[in-house]
Amino acid sequence: MYAEEIHDYLKSFFKETDCEVLHDEGHLLTVQLTIDIDKKIMNRPFYWQYIEATNSTPNPARLTLITNRTKVDNPLMGEVIHFGSGRLNQIFKATKELGSFVKMYQQVSNETGKQQTLTPYFCVNYKVSYYCDQTKEKLYSLGINLMNGEIEDNFHEFVSQLNLAPYQPDGSFCLQYIIKPTRALERLDVMIQSIIQNDDHSWAEEAKKRWIKEQEVLDYFYVGVEEKPESYQIEKKGLEERFNPRIKVEIINGGLFYIK
Repeated sequence: MYAEEIHDYLKSFFKETDCEVLHDEGHLLTVQLTIDIDKKIMNRPFYWQYIEATNSTPNPARLTLITNRTKVDNPLMGEVIHFGSGRLNQIFKATKELGSFVKMYQQVSNETGKQQTLTPYFCVNYKVSYYCDQTKEKLYSLGINLMNGEIEDNFHEFVSQLNLAPYQPDGSFCLQYIIKPTRALERLDVMIQSIIQNDDHSWAEEAKKRWIKEQEVLDYFYVGVEEKPESYQIEKKGLEERFNPRIKVEIINGGLFYIK
């Protein structure tokens, strides 16, 4: 499920940034990057400095990303990408830089001559990161109907199947939303907090158990030492930073979608 979400997200990202998708197997994606996207996600500042200084012909990278390595015989065919991977975080960062909010319209035909009514939805894509000595990240896409307040999960997966464009199609009418976007964001924030609260938090308890064991080992080396040295306090603080469970919620991007 998560691998599919990542794959769909990558396809949408490269499509919106005009990067040509050369090969798509559903678990492996090969794309020809544009100059701008190469600069944002490939970590080649010295290469681009040289190209610009010498006025040489640029050669943006061709990238092959494996979103589900269990379906690939040879993992060396490309770069494995997953939640928490550096490349995916770079793409998230590029998404924020290029535009954190979009306004899109479903392109509906008007062959019958009847006016097509489009309903407003407010969407937010969240990244939830679970931190301890191990890291787990999840991506949630929530959309709320601004007319009746119904919330749809997996909203990105839904709208990615639609024909969308940044302009209102001819012969269509956009309903004026009843729920304001600011209020919609508040409701989606409550929803994501509820999802987190109802999630399995056994990982946090397991991290605390490992923390206690590591603390016991540290204390063993200082048995009988009444006044602990600075090195002990530093190591103790390091264990806390490493094992203390914590959760971080980030908004990747969002948008207002008018759909049929």
